[in-house]
Amino acid sequence: MQTFRSKMSLFVMTASMLLSGCVSTLVHDDVKRTTGIDGHCSGSQWVDDSSIAVLPVPVVAFLTPHIDLRDVSSEPYLNRCGASMRVINRDVSVNRVACLPAGLTRIVTLGVWQWCPARVTWSADVLADTPRSASVSLGEQ
Repeated sequence: MQTFRSKMSLFVMTASMLLSGCVSTLVHDDVKRTTGIDGHCSGSQWVDDSSIAVLPVPVVAFLTPHIDLRDVSSEPYLNRCGASMRVINRDVSVNRVACLPAGLTRIVTLGVWQWCPARVTWSADVLADTPRSASVSLGEQ
């Protein structure tokens, strides 16, 4: 029974260490402003975060670095919430846990290409529009 518990705890620790590295944060604002907020914007979407080997020669590609085919950045997702000057308390993260089982594509293509479905999650607070004060011209006096 003791060996079962030690193997189980080793498995749980290994799985938690592997899966914790699968989520990366692109933007995270620590500032928590609550005044003047008009609304909240949030969402999530699946994206293709595939990569290809720098030297796309089968089998050799396992040993070469891979480059991303698409750049996953925070700007397109935060722009859905509004202009960048009106978006505060931003948080954008990319979850690549689904890339682990999809890693079979790297084996099938002999290391040349890997398909990686990633989940992008974003949230932000949107500031209200401030009305501009009416300006009085000097010629109207």
